[in-house]
Amino acid sequence: MSGLLTSLGSAAQALNAQSQAIAVVSNNIANVNNPDYAEETPTFNDMGMVQTAEGPESLGLTVSVSQQRSAVLDQMVRQEASVTSGFTAQQSLLQQAQAALGENITSSSSSTSSTATESGLSSSIDAFFNAFENLAANPTDEGAKETVVEQAGVLTDRFQEVDQNLAQVQSNADAQVTSGVSSANTLLQDVATLNSQIASFEANDPGSAVDLRDQREGDLEQLAALMPISISENSQGEDTVTAAGGSGPVTLVSNGTVANALSYSSGTISAGSTALSLASGSLAGSITASTGAVQTLRTSLDALAAQIVTAVNTAYNPTATAGGDFFDSAGTTAGTIAVASGISSSSLTAGTGSAGDNSIATAVAAVANQQFSTSGGDDIDGTIDSFYGDTASNIGQAVDTANTQVTDQTNVQTIVTNQRNSVSGVSLDEEMSHLMTYQTAYQASSELFSTINTMLSELITDLTAS
Repeated sequence: MSGLLTSLGSAAQALNAQSQAIAVVSNNIANVNNPDYAEETPTFNDMGMVQTAEGPESLGLTVSVSQQRSAVLDQMVRQEASVTSGFTAQQSLLQQAQAALGENITSSSSSTSSTATESGLSSSIDAFFNAFENLAANPTDEGAKETVVEQAGVLTDRFQEVDQNLAQVQSNADAQVTSGVSSANTLLQDVATLNSQIASFEANDPGSAVDLRDQREGDLEQLAALMPISISENSQGEDTVTAAGGSGPVTLVSNGTVANALSYSSGTISAGSTALSLASGSLAGSITASTGAVQTLRTSLDALAAQIVTAVNTAYNPTATAGGDFFDSAGTTAGTIAVASGISSSSLTAGTGSAGDNSIATAVAAVANQQFSTSGGDDIDGTIDSFYGDTASNIGQAVDTANTQVTDQTNVQTIVTNQRNSVSGVSLDEEMSHLMTYQTAYQASSELFSTINTMLSELITDLTAS
């Protein structure tokens, strides 16, 4: 009698164990498209045997659930995601800066070139100097003078428009970083909260808080896309999150607490009072593009505007007569270049001599082909066209490099992610195979339970009848 009761208990435990295993497989299948989910595996544990008056009896079995997760592969995925996000952020901002020029910039493996468009700065520069060349050929033509004034206005407007567009690109970068820092702080708090929950849940069963660990890994990967981080786990299952500072690692999350919140100011991200040294992530990518290539482009255009103002004023007003400049001498940047207030088609002069003199118009037109040198005190090197061509080509090359980096790094990230998926990912084929195995075992346990139950019922009936 006692043997049957023990066997009935074992059969019931077997039913429960197989039912739990089926539930684990069902959960795996339900999360097959969840990128933060790591495959869960049921492990059957024999509870051992005991000696009874009727001989050895099994105590049955239990089921424990574990994750198929590799800390090394998780860290690799976070690292590659951080690099990819950094390159992608740079690519986006550089493409915006390139578009701000309004030029057709084409790149190949060997060179980068730009083609002027009607709305581009290059065509405006050419049109301005061509207008003076036409005036030199027709120094008394009022229509030619009107064209010079008109093209000068177009040129200054285009300089200012490009500068405003580039300033907006930098403003967008700052907004992205500010928003990213806010998101990072939220993720840090989420990780700290999950640390506390995991430590509490796993107090007597280490590694059992599988769902909470999935959530935490998802948060960490989102954080890594924003900035590079390092993770270490203590014996309670809590993660310590650190980032690189100028003189060493800076702790961001310690156990259940955010040790140092992030802040952003003037191109620098700080954790608490410590400036961070971020080599990847979208935050660093946005800052790098804004303060690097985009700012270099704006600086080059400022130099170009200053050179045009200085050179044209020198040619148009060779005696440096007060009020005689063509461009406002105070506007020597791309954002401030402007035609002098006294210039109009009626006041414009083509020469200093008789009505047919074209010396001034000729001198201004010649500025287009003048060779400048910074070593000689000029603002640019080369001609105006060549300097601007190099400037446009440089941003085109930067975009081309960013495109290549994003493509190559995306491939690397895909490889690493696939490596992790081979360990942590859910395979529907495998899960269906496991499901059939556990269902068969469940049915067998059910039949065993039913058989023992019938035997007990018959035994009880016989004992009652006797």
